[in-house]
Amino acid sequence: MTVKTISPDLLKTKKHFEILDGLRGVAALAIVLFHFMEMAYSDYTKNFIAHGFLAVDFFFCLSGFVIGYAYDDRIGKMGIMAFFKSRLIRLHPLVILGSILGLLAFLYDPFGGHPELYGTGKTILIFLTSIFLIPFPVITERSFNLFGISAPSWSLFWEYIANIVYATALYRIGRNYLLPLTVIAAIVLCFVSYHAGALMGGWAGANFWEGCARISYSFLAGLLIYRSNWIIKNNIGFMGLSVLLILSFLMPFTKWNWVTEPIVVLFYFPLLIALGAGATLTQGFKKLCVFSGKISYPLYMTHYTVIWMFLNYCTTHKPGNAQIALIIITGTILLVGFAYLVMVIYDIPVRKYLTERRKQD
Repeated sequence: MTVKTISPDLLKTKKHFEILDGLRGVAALAIVLFHFMEMAYSDYTKNFIAHGFLAVDFFFCLSGFVIGYAYDDRIGKMGIMAFFKSRLIRLHPLVILGSILGLLAFLYDPFGGHPELYGTGKTILIFLTSIFLIPFPVITERSFNLFGISAPSWSLFWEYIANIVYATALYRIGRNYLLPLTVIAAIVLCFVSYHAGALMGGWAGANFWEGCARISYSFLAGLLIYRSNWIIKNNIGFMGLSVLLILSFLMPFTKWNWVTEPIVVLFYFPLLIALGAGATLTQGFKKLCVFSGKISYPLYMTHYTVIWMFLNYCTTHKPGNAQIALIIITGTILLVGFAYLVMVIYDIPVRKYLTERRKQD
């Protein structure tokens, strides 16, 4: 029996598109602000960043582009299992930490919550399913979120599904097949948007399959951009592209969301990816882009622990607008700081350890 060895070169991380990394951080900040505002104001017309949730679709599109760039030319040599190990090492440490933090907040939230309603056995099951990314929408007061103690994990669930489909099928097919698949996914996404009235679904039991539609189009579109080399050379720069990205999140929330949101997801985000991949990065913004990219995933996976507590605080204390603004600004800054600590103390060391162990196998 022979054991397949993998060249260390196949496991190396490729050079990053640094402006795209920076835009990932901008999108993560938009998600944090959106969730704060969503809990403070249930009326989305009062939410200045009412379309911040579309940042997830931007993540999905960026993921398709990056996965294609990073693995198209080497997954055949490294093998499917090695690809899965790489993705697990990259993604899962923060899935676990997000579940742990979420469990602690669920049990010890000083502003409310009802963990006693679920009992020890069910609470343990909620935690285990969260760690292993098994949808378990049972927490009533959290709108039957797929992962009640770690809400952002719903998008990681679909990210894993996309990675599995990529490794088993998508990496083998050429552009001539990828293009019609993307068009079909676009049609399905438009149908979902029309039927639901918006593209907000995927995070709860009641809208589970909407998440499939959202990742299907955006991941395929990102992959298609990479394989078609639709990279637009430009001098817009990081700040200019950041403004363009933020504008999509600031769109007013109207009865026409079922039209405007698909337009943004189908055309605007892929355009921003193509522009970001071809934009010139000035030296002065390089460190900011690198930091923004590195902090984005820890920020995304840890912020919701505070969001649940903020919701309970708003429900029980009824803060005024000035207090809400102060909490959101202060909370966002502290969450970025906490995400940095998580990255330095936990995420990077754990991934480095797992990578070294893998090389020794």
